[in-house]
Amino acid sequence: MLRRPIAIVAALILFAEACGIVLVNWVLGTVAGHQHMSLAGIDPKAISTGAFVAGGLFGLFLAGCGVVLLVIGIRDRAPGRFGRIAVISCAVAHGVLGALTVGLVGWTAFALLMVVLALIVYVLLAYVQEHPAPEPEDGAPGAHDGAPAAA
Repeated sequence: MLRRPIAIVAALILFAEACGIVLVNWVLGTVAGHQHMSLAGIDPKAISTGAFVAGGLFGLFLAGCGVVLLVIGIRDRAPGRFGRIAVISCAVAHGVLGALTVGLVGWTAFALLMVVLALIVYVLLAYVQEHPAPEPEDGAPGAHDGAPAAA
């Protein structure tokens, strides 16, 4: 089945995306620091520090989600509650970023984000934990063959 390789590929893409986000925010922070201009009275040092911190935190988030996807792919098992929540939040972030990217960057970047979103959603759906339906007891009251019991 293709779910293991897709989970591993999605993890590698998230690692690359984390590095790209950190690099872009580092460049933005450096440029903002060298501008020496204030935005609505905010200190330029605070703007550049904010860009560095935001890039680092979002890069850590993407790398963490990549680790979860890599573990899913290696173990070939569904993630636990924390892992599922992390991967779902990563999918939501990609959806929101894709919507913002159309107007700011263009359709090519939107298409790339939607491919990553599709990979993440595929992994989530491929590793759904199946819960078998409980079987009725032999002596249970009610009608047989699934018919409702008379009142």
